[in-house]
Amino acid sequence: MIKRFHFDSPAEHYRADAAVVWCYDDRFTLVVRKFLKRIGVARADSVRVAGGAMALASPKSDFERAYVLEQLRLSRKLHQAERIILIAHRDCGAYGGSPRFNGSAEAETAFHGSELARAVEVIRAALPEVPVERYFADFDGVWELDSARSAGAD
Repeated sequence: MIKRFHFDSPAEHYRADAAVVWCYDDRFTLVVRKFLKRIGVARADSVRVAGGAMALASPKSDFERAYVLEQLRLSRKLHQAERIILIAHRDCGAYGGSPRFNGSAEAETAFHGSELARAVEVIRAALPEVPVERYFADFDGVWELDSARSAGAD
């Protein structure tokens, strides 16, 4: 084995401020990281899959949904994540991108809002005690879609 890079990673166990489900579209990595820091999430357990919350709201298979739910359970168990944050984004290829909405930003945002609402319900059924927040990342910032910040809020 040949060491290719030296870096001293912290060895201490940590507590996650949140478990974050989001897409792996790298165009949004920087804004999401900066946004999480802004809302007080210094340590996040990231669950990144194509489409993000799509795996919960409109999964292609039962495995997808089960996988993401298990990651959220493990984040709670291993790192005591106190909240779950869902972030969807504009022009998500897993959903067909912006062209699917014929140029209507309003239709696209509404669609992702409803998908995130379905994902919240799936999480609440599995982890009813955990507050869930939902956000939408656009090319000019991050928007809170509602105030469904507490467990059981409608």
